[in-house]
Amino acid sequence: MPNFLITNNLETLNGYHIAQIDGQKAHTLRGFYEEVAKVLGFPEYFGFNLDSFDEMLNDLSWLEQSKIAIYITNSDSFVEKERNPDKLPTLLDLLDATCEDWKWIDEDDEISKKELIVAFSPSERITKLLDSQEISYEVK
Repeated sequence: MPNFLITNNLETLNGYHIAQIDGQKAHTLRGFYEEVAKVLGFPEYFGFNLDSFDEMLNDLSWLEQSKIAIYITNSDSFVEKERNPDKLPTLLDLLDATCEDWKWIDEDDEISKKELIVAFSPSERITKLLDSQEISYEVK
């Protein structure tokens, strides 16, 4: 399965803990960080920036679930009002790399293995962004 899905069917995420984020509440990166911190229960020391977000996603030790899906609804609104348009492609690349990194954790590592995927509700904007970043995805 690719690291990204485009779907309106939550049954495709069966077996995953779904961390659902409304894209309308995440118009900016700060809004996204606030929403993802809530739904994934980030520790209080989360810094609401890309580096801290990367650190959190590469840990996830506070979550009991081993399969996690970040599902963004209203994806046409997701980070649409960010002042720096280069930040969303950077975020997408980070999400893709982090999902991939989790695939290479083995049983001997100190952290328990997780499976992380990112899903978006269908929108032309998200499809174009993923295509422009050459990020593979599956439509279900």
